Amino acid sequence: MAKNRPHPGEPKRPRAAAVQPTPVPVAPSKPQIEPAAGLAGLGALRAALKGDAERRERDRAAAAVAQREASADADLFRREIGAVAPLVVPPRVPPARTPPSPVPTQTKLDEEAVLHEAISDEFDPEVLLETDETLSYCRPGVSQEVVRKLRRGAWIVQAQLDLHGMRREEAREALAEFIRESVKRGLRCLRVIHGKGLGSVGKEPVLKGKVRAWLVQKEEVIAFCQARAHDGGAGAVLVLLQPGAQVAHPKP
Repeated sequence: MAKNRPHPGEPKRPRAAAVQPTPVPVAPSKPQIEPAAGLAGLGALRAALKGDAERRERDRAAAAVAQREASADADLFRREIGAVAPLVVPPRVPPARTPPSPVPTQTKLDEEAVLHEAISDEFDPEVLLETDETLSYCRPGVSQEVVRKLRRGAWIVQAQLDLHGMRREEAREALAEFIRESVKRGLRCLRVIHGKGLGSVGKEPVLKGKVRAWLVQKEEVIAFCQARAHDGGAGAVLVLLQPGAQVAHPKP
């Protein structure tokens, strides 16, 4: 194996990068006099220095003229305007915006609907009720067979409302809301428990007649009758609603 050559199993060493000399900044040189130039070189240097001095003098003169002109213009502007005073302006305060109160549109609609569907205590249902002991009711245009089927249990009771312990105003509002929600749910047969009046003064069923008077005034009610014994008997009433909210008074 030749000398000064690396062994084949020895890892290769990276070659050192060539070092470049860092350039040294050179300051601008003044006019130099060549030694061999003699008097001629000295004259050229004197001329160069004189030209440089004249150029600096011209620059200073031009700057002084510009400053004098600017000062004169400012003095002329102040003389033309005269004495001035700053405007007295009160501090600006952004006006407080009071947002308009929200309009309870849905609440108004609900209240109008309640007023439209309001039921009165002054209505006398006796003129519309059948004269039997159950005081059944059938809306005009609906067959009496509907009441008979309702009494026999042809329709399954789908929801009920218990008015026990309620005052008259509370019972009226509860009944109106109960019928309204039942119509929304598409129910047909309801049971309203008004009680037999055993706990009232005089043992008279105060709500019994009121419930019937209220039911007669509801357009959604097409028939009602006293419940059967196992459904509450004389203390409850079965109510039949018209099928579908958009149908006026169809025969079932």
